[in-house]
Amino acid sequence: MSRTDLVSDCLASLKNAIVAKKDEVIIPYSKLLFKICEILKTEGYIENFRQMEEAKKVFLKVYLRYRNKKSVVSTMRRISKPSLRVYVKKDKVPRVLRGKGLALISTSQGLFTDKEARQRGIGGEVLFYIW
Repeated sequence: MSRTDLVSDCLASLKNAIVAKKDEVIIPYSKLLFKICEILKTEGYIENFRQMEEAKKVFLKVYLRYRNKKSVVSTMRRISKPSLRVYVKKDKVPRVLRGKGLALISTSQGLFTDKEARQRGIGGEVLFYIW
């Protein structure tokens, strides 16, 4: 089965694992998903992740973070989809929950959080919100 939207599949896998109270989830590997996991780890939304290989296929094993048996992540919302891309200019970069959430923005210079994009003065495609 071919996957057309890896980011949505990743978010759905993470959301399903959180609802089922799993400690870890395995998602397919891509450079974009690797960078997303790096940012989520830096911002404290996941505990850790690692790259693993099994039968010549590469996966990412993501360890979820819980605080008092409740997930750190309450909601993930996909903004830009393959059928409807959402772009923002540098002065219109969104703030999620007045700075308590996080927006991931794909720019020509790489993948950044909304705060980093605002500091660098760049816009791009809004991938998703998480809080």
